Formats: sequence, structure tokens, C-alpha cells
Amino acid sequence: MSEMIQDKSAVATTILQQLGGREFLIMTGSKNLVYDENSLRMRLTRNRSGANILKITLCGDDLYDMVFTYHRAPGYQLKDGKVLERKEVFKEIKRYEGVYCDMLHSLFTEVTGLETHWPKVAEKKV
Repeated sequence: MSEMIQDKSAVATTILQQLGGREFLIMTGSKNLVYDENSLRMRLTRNRSGANILKITLCGDDLYDMVFTYHRAPGYQLKDGKVLERKEVFKEIKRYEGVYCDMLHSLFTEVTGLETHWPKVAEKKV
């Protein structure tokens, strides 16, 4: 049973490592990671694109698909003493297909405006 769980999470773990692992999660504020056999989905913090969900899927040819979406669940809202029904909103912000693993960082930053890693600081020789 635990081998089956490890096999299902292997792709998601690899995707997260290619994004930068814990450093990526800390820098971007991404959370609520969910995975299946060939993809990783996460909740994004507020960013310039308005996307709040990112799903990265491994394709059969070792390339990835990245889909940035905005989702708002249905609910109720109180406005001027009246209860209004809020409809569900699901909007695809940006889709990339056939992405190489070394492009994940730059495309993420391009869409969200969030940096994925700490900048490299060169040591100054004294």
C-alpha cells in the first residue's frame, strides 16, 4: 500500500523539486498541494495575473503542461441587508503546453510576477 502511494507521489515530488522545492513554496506562498498520478495542483497567493490555481501535468514525452486558472466557489453575500447568491466563477488565465522542466521557473514568474527563488548574491572580495 505505501509503495503505491509513493509511486503516485513520485511525479508530483519531481515537479515540486524542479520548481525549487521548499524554497519555491516559501517564496511564492503556494499551498494546498494536491497530486494525482501525473500532475501537481496548488493554490497560489495573490498575484498580478489574478490566477489562484496552478496545475502542472506531466505529458508522455517528458514535457509539462501548465494551466493557470481563477476559481471562486459559489456562496452567499450580504449586501445592503439583503442576501445575494454568488455564482461560481472558473476562468482560465493562461495555458502553456510542451514546457521543458527548465522553463517552469521563468513561465511561473512571467505569469504571476512572483519570484521562485532567492536572488544569487556574489561575494565581494576584500
